[in-house]
Amino acid sequence: MGNYKFIISGIIFAAFIGLVSFETGYKKGSQEDLSYAAEKASSSVVNIFISNRGINRARNAVGSGVIFSKEGHIVTNTHILTNATSVFVEFNDGEITEAVLIGADKYSDIAVLKINGFEGLNPIESAESSNIRVGDEVLAIGNPFGVGKTVTSGIISATGRDYGNPYLELLQTDAAINPGNSGGALLNEEGNLIGINSSIYSKTGTYSGIGFAIPSEKVIQVASELIKFGKVRTSWIGDFQVRQIRLNLSNNLVPALSITKIDDKSSTANPLELNGISEGEIILKINDLPATWTNLTTALKLTFPGDEILFEIYGKDKNKEVLVKTIASN
Repeated sequence: MGNYKFIISGIIFAAFIGLVSFETGYKKGSQEDLSYAAEKASSSVVNIFISNRGINRARNAVGSGVIFSKEGHIVTNTHILTNATSVFVEFNDGEITEAVLIGADKYSDIAVLKINGFEGLNPIESAESSNIRVGDEVLAIGNPFGVGKTVTSGIISATGRDYGNPYLELLQTDAAINPGNSGGALLNEEGNLIGINSSIYSKTGTYSGIGFAIPSEKVIQVASELIKFGKVRTSWIGDFQVRQIRLNLSNNLVPALSITKIDDKSSTANPLELNGISEGEIILKINDLPATWTNLTTALKLTFPGDEILFEIYGKDKNKEVLVKTIASN
């Protein structure tokens, strides 16, 4: 086995409820259909540059972005904005304008920029990524290596991938994706957005046939939070304490979390208690993953207020599964 490195460069969805329309139909496309899809979406994809000196100084091409609101909101990847003091957006006609950062979330790698004073922007149309099937044809649009807007084609190779983040359920594609594609569009055959290029898996740091995308449903949630609150609010399931243990099940030691305390003094009802989880009980799994401190904290970080977390609770005779609906922390 070679030493592979996980190279950020890839696929995140851009959509905000009320700002981007959704279309759910899929159809098998001819080459003419794919050409139409690329043309349809091209003006909705922009190049992203960053600078540490200002608009008249040197700018470095670092990635791509997607226009998703007429008000000038643009979705891109958080990682391409690292150390940037200024961010610039380049349109199809070569015009460049400075953008402001509305918010960025490092856990999902989603950031929202805003440009002002532009009319007639063409927000990209979006499709629900839950309708995606392995084998569906896709197009990727971005700015690889800063050479300019480039369209590549491929298929969906897999869904539900967890490279680097088990809660985002990444889409996998073999469409050519390289450094600079980050934040660019992944499209279905109808030219509708299903994801934003976020990462590749490669020996060399360049295209090797494996690229990843964050599905649209997750990005809708992140973008909505960033636009409304400037951050992604923390999910809360109550104040409680756990202790990492190993439980002997059929002569196998498995990781588990023992609930040592549940605080019921908060003015807000504790979601754990409301769902019948008590002190002294033992958590075996969290969203079907082993019950570890890391998986618990990751679930809370990447679960949005209103989402549910599935707990499997140990029982001597029979385990029980409990869905706990999260609420926004104060």
